[in-house]
Amino acid sequence: MIDEKLEPLLEQVLGRSPGEPEFQQAVREVLESLGRVIAKHPHYLEHALIERICEPERQIIFRVPWVDDQGSVQINRGFRVQFNSALGPYKGGIRFHPSVNLGIIKFLGFEQTFKNALTGMPIGGGKGGSDFDPRGRSDGEIMRFCQSFMIELHRHIGEYIDVPAGDIGVGGREIGYMFGCYKRLTNRYEAGVLTGKALFYGGSRARTEATGYGNTYFVRAMLATRGLSFEDKTVVVSGSGNVATYSVEKVQSFGGKVVAVSDSSGYVVDEDGIDLALLKEVKQIRHGRIADYVALKGETHGALFVKSGEGSIWDIPCDVAMPSATQNELTGKDAKTLVANGVVAVGEGANMPCTPEAIRIFEHAGVMFGPGKAANAGGVATSALEMQQNASRDSWTFDKTEARLSEIMRAIHDTCASTAEEYGAPGNYVLGANIAGFVRVAEAMRALGVI
Repeated sequence: MIDEKLEPLLEQVLGRSPGEPEFQQAVREVLESLGRVIAKHPHYLEHALIERICEPERQIIFRVPWVDDQGSVQINRGFRVQFNSALGPYKGGIRFHPSVNLGIIKFLGFEQTFKNALTGMPIGGGKGGSDFDPRGRSDGEIMRFCQSFMIELHRHIGEYIDVPAGDIGVGGREIGYMFGCYKRLTNRYEAGVLTGKALFYGGSRARTEATGYGNTYFVRAMLATRGLSFEDKTVVVSGSGNVATYSVEKVQSFGGKVVAVSDSSGYVVDEDGIDLALLKEVKQIRHGRIADYVALKGETHGALFVKSGEGSIWDIPCDVAMPSATQNELTGKDAKTLVANGVVAVGEGANMPCTPEAIRIFEHAGVMFGPGKAANAGGVATSALEMQQNASRDSWTFDKTEARLSEIMRAIHDTCASTAEEYGAPGNYVLGANIAGFVRVAEAMRALGVI
């Protein structure tokens, strides 16, 4: 429920952001948590502080023309939403996917602001992307698109201004093409302007693994509050990109058994436990579809592929669910199924993958729930560590970087838990994350004045 003092503010946001359901959903979720804060600290209602937090500092939309392999000119739309810089330069990924629009980017930038605050690192929140679909495109086409995208974007970014990274559809290849173009346009080797770079030109070890590892660390900390661990737990992870793959890797290292993964074509169930090496071969080497996992392993070996639309990955009984694909993928119906099958913990590896109805069902059933703005903060935390290494002209070992990641994720968990308890809702990580992130950003904004 929204506090009556915040209802006019929510109506204002809804009125100013029509046709942006994901952004409206994200704002509503945060405001639902803030009633307890303003009751205790009414000064947060002064100087339109909350209104300012809900409004991006800058929204950039631009045309991206490029030439395909047939010599035809293609046009896409590019976005960069620089949401809040109270804690540091804007920081957030770039997403290339046909679903990208302004509302999606605003929602991601809003979430990123609080997620970045929770890391304790000096970074603000932003997000960007394009409706360009890299799937099926040649390397040459992707390079030409990335260069055209950066020709406009380079005007708005810099290591002290805005530091993009990768996201869905943007990996090391795309970051490399964009960084090369930025370097040529600016005549500067400004390594700290982009994160997610390859190791040999300023990247950080453990960055590829960071979001999946981080989510697993967060869920492990939640389980520990009830005297539980991943040992002998059955786990379902949606998705099969980096977040999902490295969630599988870390869960297995903690003694859990992941029995299902997915992509947009469907999902695979492997009762023997997902073969991590085979999953990496299918997705990282062959760049194939998840059905190839079964084709390579063989159905006689216990693996089964279920096409999209013929069932849900959340129908698979599990102790721990880790939605790691995309926003609003896990519905209320899915949540009811998971609860009926005995799920004890859910950790969001993606950004807002659970619908509001699903979250309410988990909370009502007493299921431990780690929201994405806390549980999947490992990626941006390690990006901030990459910025730190770039600034000091240093390169850390994998073990050192992972150790810092583990510390950061443990601190995020403890901050969310203690904040929820302080505000009278022990165990409510959604409320704890929203309040803790909000307070950090709000205090910085108050200190900086009305600007």
